[in-house]
Amino acid sequence: MERNDERLGSAPLGKLMVSMALPAVAAQVINVLYNIVDRIYIGHIAGYGELALTGVGVTAPILMVISAFSAFAGMGGAPQASIQLGKKNYEGAEKILGSSVAMLLLFSVVLTIVFQAFKTPILYAFGASDNTIIYARQYITIYLVGTIFVQFALGLNTYISGQGNAKVAMLSVLLGAITNIILDPIFIFGLGMGVRGAALATIISQALSAAWVLRFLTSPKSVIRIRREYIRFDKGIILGIAALGISPFIMQSTESLVMITLNTGLQKYGGDLYVGTMSIMTSVMQLIIIPVQGISQGVQPIMSYNYGAGNIKRVKDTFVRMVLICLAGTILFAGIAVLKPAFYAQLFSSNEELTALTCRYMPIYFLGITIFGIQMGCQTTFLALGQAKVSLVIALLRKVVLLIPLAIIFPKFMGVVGIYRAEPTADFTSVAITMILFFITARKVLAEERTGQTQRN
Repeated sequence: MERNDERLGSAPLGKLMVSMALPAVAAQVINVLYNIVDRIYIGHIAGYGELALTGVGVTAPILMVISAFSAFAGMGGAPQASIQLGKKNYEGAEKILGSSVAMLLLFSVVLTIVFQAFKTPILYAFGASDNTIIYARQYITIYLVGTIFVQFALGLNTYISGQGNAKVAMLSVLLGAITNIILDPIFIFGLGMGVRGAALATIISQALSAAWVLRFLTSPKSVIRIRREYIRFDKGIILGIAALGISPFIMQSTESLVMITLNTGLQKYGGDLYVGTMSIMTSVMQLIIIPVQGISQGVQPIMSYNYGAGNIKRVKDTFVRMVLICLAGTILFAGIAVLKPAFYAQLFSSNEELTALTCRYMPIYFLGITIFGIQMGCQTTFLALGQAKVSLVIALLRKVVLLIPLAIIFPKFMGVVGIYRAEPTADFTSVAITMILFFITARKVLAEERTGQTQRN
């Protein structure tokens, strides 16, 4: 029988992409439900829902940093493990997996201690006010207890999809999400725990997902397994993981810097209600980006495997199809936010003033996201080909080089609307530059691999 990893190089491309992408999309959508379902329920708590929603919203940068560290180890190691599988080097792939486990354990301990110790000043710095700090503190205190579950559930799941088991990876996330959806109303409303109940439901759900992932990666069903002798800090492997993982790490961690900049700016020029609009729009952004990101991440192992196997034509064909699908996805989902903002806004709040304000600015904020599928496809391809430096440049470009400075400068001249206008300006500019870098770099990399493959043969 054909192994799961081997079909990455031989199965019909169209059917293979669907079989890999659909479970990955489902996994990404389900995963984002953790925070979104929390916010939907929290926003409808009678009497203080809008303040609680804003309070939980300012914890988002912390959550993003935690997931960024899981991406550093997982997305930095899994593409390299897939490349090794393409070369039939199974021991090398397992050593990469083992070093990732060691890194995730260390990250869990450090992040929990640091954020628990300094949570109050951090939350104020992230845009909390005296009215919302109580809810932010209640949520993050409990959430941080489950940091290790988040690290394992997110960081190691990439190693399951990276070996061709996209459905298993999806089920690990589905297990946690269903648990979260069931427990949220019980804890928040039934037991009267409010914001604390939402956080408790989330960490219990993440614990179940982490247990599923660990069980699979230690079983004979996995092509590569977690082995005790490989759970160590191998300097050479960790440097390789870091070189590739720094890009997704920066993409996610700088998202927290973006949120800090936007929240503090909105608090300064608008107030709590404006910060509340960003809590909603952040959730909507996840609803738009995550399905498309799922497509690109689901397809990425196909490119990595075939790049390692020297099948350049299959890499190119996969890339073209992936970018077209990603672009169609962002046009569709962001188009709804631009043309029908109430569809999203009313999902998160029943407060008329908050939803009206959100509907006013959402079309501006999401205009540039309509074409963002192009950048996501290019970014994923750079990761799949092991191009750490270029991937890092793109990761820094949109958020650090463009969006954060624009979000600081624009409101000085335009008022609060300038903060919302900074997003589309950064999006259009970064997509244009990414396309130029991609066509210059990718052609060179693939040509070099084809030459090397010819020489090896």
